[in-house]
Amino acid sequence: MFSRREPARPILTAADIILDAKAADKWEAIRLVGNRLVEAGHVEPGYVDAMIEREKGFTTYVGNGLAIPHGVAESKRFIRSSGLAIAQFPRGIDFGEGNVAYLVIGIAGKGDQHLELLSSIALRCENPDEVKRLAQTRSAEDLLRAFL
Repeated sequence: MFSRREPARPILTAADIILDAKAADKWEAIRLVGNRLVEAGHVEPGYVDAMIEREKGFTTYVGNGLAIPHGVAESKRFIRSSGLAIAQFPRGIDFGEGNVAYLVIGIAGKGDQHLELLSSIALRCENPDEVKRLAQTRSAEDLLRAFL
């Protein structure tokens, strides 16, 4: 007998990108990308809570207008597949201490992919002008191309 295997989910699709997102604060922004990861089937709902806990202990704002919320090591059990969810905030979201995020990228890395995803995003966002451009684009496809 053959076992049926689900087809691999893409790490990021246009449906995982939220243009001109709205959130009252960083907590709502984190829940927004976390819930998108849940909707895409990459994580179980418990992962969103782990993302919030991670932020309480140490900010996921990495500079350059970018925040990368993710779960803590114990939350790996909630990850079904590696995935990204991007929320674009053209007016910015306060991540505390004067740090304003224009792109909030939720990540879930299956196995060893966590660090690979973090470093890949950091490399793509090292140019402040590129982050500003992506924070203002009206095209999900533009953001998709930037992160694939």
